[in-house]
Amino acid sequence: MSPDLPPWAVELLYQSRVARLGTADRTGRPLVVPVCYAFDGRTCVTAIDAKPKRVPGRRLRRVRNIEENPRAALVVDRYDEDWSGLRWVLVEGGAAVLTGGTERAAAVDLLREKYPQYRVMGLDREGATVIRVSAERTLCWSGS
Repeated sequence: MSPDLPPWAVELLYQSRVARLGTADRTGRPLVVPVCYAFDGRTCVTAIDAKPKRVPGRRLRRVRNIEENPRAALVVDRYDEDWSGLRWVLVEGGAAVLTGGTERAAAVDLLREKYPQYRVMGLDREGATVIRVSAERTLCWSGS
């Protein structure tokens, strides 16, 4: 993560409840989806959870996109009717699909800690598909 991020931007990454994950396939066709995510101070992670989907998790377009093109972006933002309170953080970098190992288990633990819903729904350390976005560039903006 960029050491140049101001404290409000780091706090936004830790505290926000939802982000938008942008991926693209090998031809550049974009996809942006809202995701629950966690930030560990270096990377952002999100899991393919048990909520109903049209296809199995490993066949979701975002996963296929990352397998074809590992470039991704994650945007965390805050809207406020007082536009001086608007702000966002953009994390650009490499994405990877984690399907095993201690890194995936640690990511699941982080997500379960942040979202009690994942504990109830049974997001598990051994079976979850996790997407990691490693920051190569971060940008931020605030209306104040």
